[in-house]
Amino acid sequence: MTRGPGTARDAPRVPPPGRGEASAAGRREASAAGRGGVASAGARLEVVRAGVLTTVQDAGRTGLAHLGVPRAGALDGPARDLANRLVGNPPDAAVLETTLTGCAVRVTGPRPVTAVVGGAVCRVTVDGRPAAWGAPVRVPSGAVLEAGPALSGLRAYLAFDGGLVPEPVLGSRSADLLSGLGPPVLCDGDALPLGAVVPAHGCPAAGPVPWPGAPAELVLPVHQGPRHDWFTSAALRTFATAVYRVSERSNRIGLRTEGPALERARGGELPSEGVVLGAVQVPPDGRPVVFLNDHPTTGGYPVVGVVAAPALAAAAQAVPGTPVRFTAV
Repeated sequence: MTRGPGTARDAPRVPPPGRGEASAAGRREASAAGRGGVASAGARLEVVRAGVLTTVQDAGRTGLAHLGVPRAGALDGPARDLANRLVGNPPDAAVLETTLTGCAVRVTGPRPVTAVVGGAVCRVTVDGRPAAWGAPVRVPSGAVLEAGPALSGLRAYLAFDGGLVPEPVLGSRSADLLSGLGPPVLCDGDALPLGAVVPAHGCPAAGPVPWPGAPAELVLPVHQGPRHDWFTSAALRTFATAVYRVSERSNRIGLRTEGPALERARGGELPSEGVVLGAVQVPPDGRPVVFLNDHPTTGGYPVVGVVAAPALAAAAQAVPGTPVRFTAV
């Protein structure tokens, strides 16, 4: 019997730098296969400060759940799309996703790079000099672009004209923390190739644009789940009316909550079955877990509801302690 492979409790630990690596060379130089298999000649990023958790993310691996492949991709899709638009990329181009502490990268190669740091609000610098957040910034070759620790929100997105082009795996360049597919979590000293600027997308947008702020309260619209009848009527009322809080144990696999436990109406165990993005799974402690992009494709704990996908972008920016409400759709 499989028990809840997708709860945050079962999430794999991210290895620290230098541990569990196949080879230093393989970790430090990503393959230069870009759009159409061509990267911009010599243009790349060198990681100066990787931060706590920085990964490469694009639109993810959709349509492969029947093969047991998670979707991955940027947790805050709208922030990725907007950052890409501002540097003149297609919306699904690969970007860097940072978590809380930000990161710093050096641009190397024959050309300057246009970059945007968006998503979580943070201090942005180029070679130590203040630069714009949420707007295009020119980064000369050899200069260091740094996104500082998040001042508001949780995950920042760094987009570069031409996009990041590590070798795609099953049609995506995204890192998947659950399956291990795609580029590994970045470490200091790693290098990533940049793609050639695509002429059709080579004119970055100009002027200020609105960026959504981090939620003061996370309101998640929920459809009734396939196993809602596993819970008492009192538990279902609690689920629809109680205020939970985002747990510090949340990750890319699932947003864990703290708050009142949901009591089951029946005992026993549930055979593993398919689960989808936004599924609200309830492990034995009774606290709901909202599945995010790196969630497993099957799970063994009952799903009480399913959060509407458009609401999950806000969940990506909800810091630990943020109040959470589940509202019926």
